[in-house]
Amino acid sequence: MTTHQTHLSHPKYRPDIDGLRAVAVLAVVAFHAFPSWIRGGFIGVDVFFVISGYLISTIIFENLDKGTFSFTVFYARRIKRIFPSLLLVLITCFAFGWFALLADEYKQLGKHIAASAGFISNFVLWNEAGYFDNSAETKPLQHLWSLGIEEQFYILWPLMLWFAWKRKFNLFIITIIVATISFVFNIKGIKQDMVANFYSPQTRFWELLSGSLLAWIALFKKDAFANAKHNVNVWLSCIFCKNKEEGNGRTLANVLSFVGLFLLLYGFWRINKELSFPGKWALLPVLGTVLIITAGSKAWINRIILSNKIAVWFGLISFPLYLWHWPLLSFARIIEGGSPSSNIRIAAVILSIMLAWLTYRLLEGPIRLEKYNKTKVTFLVVLMTIVGYIGYNTYERDGLKYRAINKINDGVSKALSYDEKKGFRGGECFIDLDDKTNKFSSICAEIRTGVPSLLIWGDSHSASLYRGFESFAKSEKYALYQFNASGCPPILDFYINKRRECINSNKFVYKEIERLKPDTIVLSAYWSMYDGTEGWENLDTDKLIATISKLKSLGIKNIVLIGHLPIFTANQAELLRRRTFFDNVPIRTYSKFKSTVYLYDKKIKDIASLTGIDFISPLDILCDANGCLLSATKENILPFSFDYGHLNADGSNFLVSKFFELKQIKFSH
Repeated sequence: MTTHQTHLSHPKYRPDIDGLRAVAVLAVVAFHAFPSWIRGGFIGVDVFFVISGYLISTIIFENLDKGTFSFTVFYARRIKRIFPSLLLVLITCFAFGWFALLADEYKQLGKHIAASAGFISNFVLWNEAGYFDNSAETKPLQHLWSLGIEEQFYILWPLMLWFAWKRKFNLFIITIIVATISFVFNIKGIKQDMVANFYSPQTRFWELLSGSLLAWIALFKKDAFANAKHNVNVWLSCIFCKNKEEGNGRTLANVLSFVGLFLLLYGFWRINKELSFPGKWALLPVLGTVLIITAGSKAWINRIILSNKIAVWFGLISFPLYLWHWPLLSFARIIEGGSPSSNIRIAAVILSIMLAWLTYRLLEGPIRLEKYNKTKVTFLVVLMTIVGYIGYNTYERDGLKYRAINKINDGVSKALSYDEKKGFRGGECFIDLDDKTNKFSSICAEIRTGVPSLLIWGDSHSASLYRGFESFAKSEKYALYQFNASGCPPILDFYINKRRECINSNKFVYKEIERLKPDTIVLSAYWSMYDGTEGWENLDTDKLIATISKLKSLGIKNIVLIGHLPIFTANQAELLRRRTFFDNVPIRTYSKFKSTVYLYDKKIKDIASLTGIDFISPLDILCDANGCLLSATKENILPFSFDYGHLNADGSNFLVSKFFELKQIKFSH
């Protein structure tokens, strides 16, 4: 090995490999922008892994064999290839996040910038939510986990190969052994910890090493199977009715390329985020990519489809396109407070393509194609270190709370960090039936004599009313009882597939009602959730009517059916945060509102009328022709909800105050 070599030999340029890069990056971009279009688009990352393993290992194997390998030049080329575009994206995200992100979000971004600069994003994200969790969509640098794995491979693999080469070990055998161990870890790991299996380099290296094996065979055993290839080609030529056998082997190449493309397309169609991935499913993109590369540039698919100018162009900008597309989509989601419209997502994709092209032409291309320059490489390393430090410092300083957005959105930040377990009395009077240890506590029905009593019964949306009723209990002079279970509407004998314990839970609540004899019972739920989809049975109005009749038979005089709370497809606090960007965004809106709740509100109102009990519609109180109220005032933003529809303490207090102000809650005296 030389340490002064200024040039490493590289594999001959193949435009079809750039075309394959285009397939990979466009699949990933399509999946992130429109996941329903191409459910398995995320396997484009696995295609990248194989390509990277093939190209990098070709360089290492060839130069080790010639005695011209240089760690200095190798890593300098990696730095020039990766650092310029990555630095630009990290700095841009940090700058935009200054104006767009609240303290907790900016703190997390700082941590991810530091992790990205140190190429350990996969390890940091490993300890956070899973790749396919909703929270991942609001992490602008989530996608850099794959870059972390590649860089870890670039660091470890050359060292391992050089060590083996110096001791005259068989590099092919070494590659097979390491790849096999990694694959076994992958298969076993998928059953133990899916998140770890997704992010761990030890369960991903086999994908890059598949490219490494292909590189070794292409370099040193190209003609080893010449006779076998010739015979297979003759056989295939006969099958496909050739007049004569093609001596150039194109029939075999075409078959390999076709099968490889089929495996990729099948993977894009069949694989989805519900499957255990990578595991055995990763064999589809890995094997497909290996076959396409093996087929060579003269195969029809490689020559006509992958080597066309458009595919090659996208391949050339694939790295900056991968870097840009996700931050744009993620920030769009953050600003919108939920999934952006199709037009916004299309605009984000178009903008990411434009930025990728500009980055490639003005930054990546010129720097990468320059000859080795120690000063410029050192500058890039120092700049990346500074950016990483700034990110870490932002994390250590809790997201720089002195920024203007935090002062404007203190209420939003407060809502997003609302402790619903404490607010709902979780684990005591609001229980999760999936947790078999959860039982209603005795504090849920502490009897007070000399005052009337009010009992809240229902699911988590009902539990969100608790703080409001609690805050008025002293002034309105009543005792408060609470029995709420997640996903359980206050309907006796109503079977729900997702909450099979609801029947027993509601039987217990009914017995408590029979014992306590409260003056007033408030029945509420997320009524429209029980619509017959995704494990939630259709709202059984007959059983709700029967439940009300049974309560009446106990002598309960005041039964109140609460209609629907406002429900949005986005976080309500996030919707209010848009005021930072758009001054005309009101505190009252129908943007991203689920209008179907009005149908269920009317259905509940009709049941109340039929059974002769009181009905209160939160929609009538909070909503009008201009939309539903998200905060009491514009001047001091205090969101009513911490998510899509559950009330926080401020929202609960505001709504319940209107109940009493309008004299909608009654007590028997």
